[in-house]
Amino acid sequence: MKNIFSLFVFVISINALAQDKLAYQIFDINGKKTSYSKMLQKAESSEVVLFGEHHDNSIIHWLQLELTKDLAEKKQLVLGAEMIEADNQKQLNQYLKDEINQKQFDTLARLWNNHKTDYKPLVDFAKEKKFDFIATNVPRRYASLVYKQGFEALDKLTPEEKSWMAPLPIAYDKNLPGYVKMLEMMGDHANENLPKAQAIKDATMGYFILQNVQPNSVFVHYNGTYHSDNFEGINWYLKKEKPALKIMTIATVSQKEVSKLEKENLKLADFIIVVDEDVTKTY
Repeated sequence: MKNIFSLFVFVISINALAQDKLAYQIFDINGKKTSYSKMLQKAESSEVVLFGEHHDNSIIHWLQLELTKDLAEKKQLVLGAEMIEADNQKQLNQYLKDEINQKQFDTLARLWNNHKTDYKPLVDFAKEKKFDFIATNVPRRYASLVYKQGFEALDKLTPEEKSWMAPLPIAYDKNLPGYVKMLEMMGDHANENLPKAQAIKDATMGYFILQNVQPNSVFVHYNGTYHSDNFEGINWYLKKEKPALKIMTIATVSQKEVSKLEKENLKLADFIIVVDEDVTKTY
């Protein structure tokens, strides 16, 4: 009778597990399931964390905030983001120091449409903890200029404009798989300057991260996952300038099933967060 009862409990437990609806699952670089706690532990021993996101994914924005909060209990942090451009650093600093309010910040800076829902919580956490928050991205008008005219067009900019990007000339490897794939994906709509426009962003984000890495702290950077997938993009520029830098990368992917990492998503990063493709989008 006891054995029959134990079997009954086991079957019920299995059925309950099968009915669980997980919104996400974390995997390591080789596709083995891992945990949030292991990801956090790895972040603690890193100098830079590149948290690759899907910009509209509610689960990922929540995880970014949670990881940042939990990491702040262990380490001093510097935060930074692709979503705020370098020429808005002054306004960002004014907001962090309470010199302007949110409405003024919204007016004076070029914030993304989803800033209030997705990035304001991160900025406000930095404000609360008195952490630096770095606007790392090149102003989009200069990325657009590179797309239209190539890197050469940047030479004509003023010294002030050049201060908002990585020092010229920009190192560039057109054969990096991510840049090659970008051209392939765009097909006939692409020209050779498209990956260069991506590279000026990657190089600039890497430059401002390096300029603001502090001893005994972790720089947590939020960026579109494509900017750091496959240890390329920002990671490539960071390693080029400082090979010994301890970098942890996180990639985001969406799948129909989160229980197993699809082959095409293997080795994207140190940790790969698989999110159910039906998860609510923020815009």
